[in-house]
Amino acid sequence: MVLEDKLFTVKYSPDNVSHLNPDNEICKTCTSKICTKICPANVYEWDEDSKKLIVNYENCLECGACRIACEKKCLKWEYPKGTKGVTFKLG
Repeated sequence: MVLEDKLFTVKYSPDNVSHLNPDNEICKTCTSKICTKICPANVYEWDEDSKKLIVNYENCLECGACRIACEKKCLKWEYPKGTKGVTFKLG
């Protein structure tokens, strides 16, 4: 089974507000845009036209890779509240 097939089995209950909040002014100074490469769920997209990081937080697996890898340390990352976010199942 490929990664995309496995990700399709993850259950999400997205909140109506993002738990991932980058500082877009600082993101503009980032040369690597590593968050767009390291996220296994492709949550981050860099829009070159608007010079803005697009955050598809609904797909977040809550692995924390983005906040660890961010070279500018400009990502405010919190767990989704209550029963929101990703639900992993055993087996």
